[in-house]
Amino acid sequence: MSVKKHSFADLVRIEQLRKIESVKADDLSYASIKDLSRSTHGDFHYSEFIHRLAIRTKRLIQDNALDSALQQPYKHYRRAHHICLGIGILLGGLAASQAVSGESSTLNIYWLLAVLLGFNTISLLLWLSGVMLNLQSLSSGIVAQLASWLPYRHKKEPTIASLATQSWWESCLTGEVGKWRVSVLTHKFWLAYLAAGMVLLVLLMLAKQYNFIWGTTLLPDNTLPKLTQILGAPLEAMGLTIPSDPQTVASRIGISKQDADTRAAWANFLIGVLLVYGFFPRLLMLGLSRLMQAWRERRFKLDLYLPYYIDLRQRLMAREIRAEIIDADPMAGIIPAEVARPPENVALPSNAQAFGIELDQAAHWPESITCRINIIDQQSHDEAKALISNLKGPLVLGVAAHRIPDRGVQRLIKELVDSTDKKPWLILLSKPSAPVSSTREFAWFRLAETCGIPAEHVITQ
Repeated sequence: MSVKKHSFADLVRIEQLRKIESVKADDLSYASIKDLSRSTHGDFHYSEFIHRLAIRTKRLIQDNALDSALQQPYKHYRRAHHICLGIGILLGGLAASQAVSGESSTLNIYWLLAVLLGFNTISLLLWLSGVMLNLQSLSSGIVAQLASWLPYRHKKEPTIASLATQSWWESCLTGEVGKWRVSVLTHKFWLAYLAAGMVLLVLLMLAKQYNFIWGTTLLPDNTLPKLTQILGAPLEAMGLTIPSDPQTVASRIGISKQDADTRAAWANFLIGVLLVYGFFPRLLMLGLSRLMQAWRERRFKLDLYLPYYIDLRQRLMAREIRAEIIDADPMAGIIPAEVARPPENVALPSNAQAFGIELDQAAHWPESITCRINIIDQQSHDEAKALISNLKGPLVLGVAAHRIPDRGVQRLIKELVDSTDKKPWLILLSKPSAPVSSTREFAWFRLAETCGIPAEHVITQ
């Protein structure tokens, strides 16, 4: 069955509805999903489950007029995005204007570079450190912490809109997706800051003649001229003219006149430094952040181990186990009419090999699934490991669902799973005398996640 691949936005809407249903289920209408049939596939497919979740979500949104509430947080984010860029433009213009002396028609070149590039460089270094060292506080942690202070987090009676907003923030502005989304916004802010400052400087230099000056109190006299040559090396490689040593020395504060060549060289140096050390790194990081955000959004998956999704999986997906014949039937060809035929719905591969984990006599396996070994002691454990290491088919582990999945069982399952390179399966075997609570089943799903068994390979009998 070909199933449409759903976008990140679809998964976010499913998460928003999960948040709303967890708190406001009694306020929703479920009329249109009562006829939502169960899957006809015995095997669990993540893509098919997401497809059915998307259909269910779409119907509930239409029935309960939730579209406006679900779209509201994204609209708020876009508004905040534009405000952030506006602030960047304002601050960049102010920074450039403060470095220009209108009365004396002079422009302090290194003071201007410190104002425009200094804060930008510090921010870029902090961002790189946060990304490379995976420090959330330097990449997206600030925004995540702001989210925890929002008013809706403290309401005793949250509304549907506040729950939708909270879920959107958790999905889009935290974790790996949030880190890169916030990174994109950060780079756009500094690009707006630099663009505003540079545009203002160009307009001022077009309308008025400025002399470029520099000065220092603590540094040696030759420090800034050397820095000029170091910063200007890439500019010269690009064909731009930068101030020579005599022109740099002659531009120190106290020299009243400059010729046209010196002013042109300083203007080229100023614009070139802003482009090479400001714009280009930010544009490169913006492109990287956009690519990483798109990649993380494509890899985003719902946490199917949450009780909400476990319950929906039982209701939307077929839970029947289709038993396959593992070994050749010795009666085949003798009395075909009496040969046991497996059910048509298939949930396990035909070559799967089953092993029990400390099962008692009352454990009930599905029909036509033969347990090779029930691991109850060290001897059976060693025998099972030897068999599993040579398996040609998938490994199926059966556990008693009513038992507590303690660390000993987890360690044993993890060891068996690591002994094979096939995709493992876990069957939760239950019995009428020991009903399994949803909390206990959820604990087994978490154990499977810890042991590397995917949610789609966990089957409840």
